Amino acid sequence: MNKEPVVESSGNVFADLGFSPEEATILAMRAELMARIRETILDKGWTQAEAAGQLGVGQSRISDLVRGKRDKFSLDMLVTLATRAGRHVELALS
Repeated sequence: MNKEPVVESSGNVFADLGFSPEEATILAMRAELMARIRETILDKGWTQAEAAGQLGVGQSRISDLVRGKRDKFSLDMLVTLATRAGRHVELALS
């Protein structure tokens, strides 16, 4: 049996996949925002149509969000949607 070595994660899956540090950071931020917006939609029990109305976008945009199509959303748009969903978005630098 040939075992591959286990490599500890850097904490950013996108960096681990070989994206540049800049792109990995943006991708991780977008993924986090998308997850929190999806979580809010589920917590509030909204259908996709209800979420679209509450967030001021078309239902197809909510479908893209729920299906994790991160390439369809800018960081700006995700911040806007999260804020409309009642989430507080904050940037922290370390």
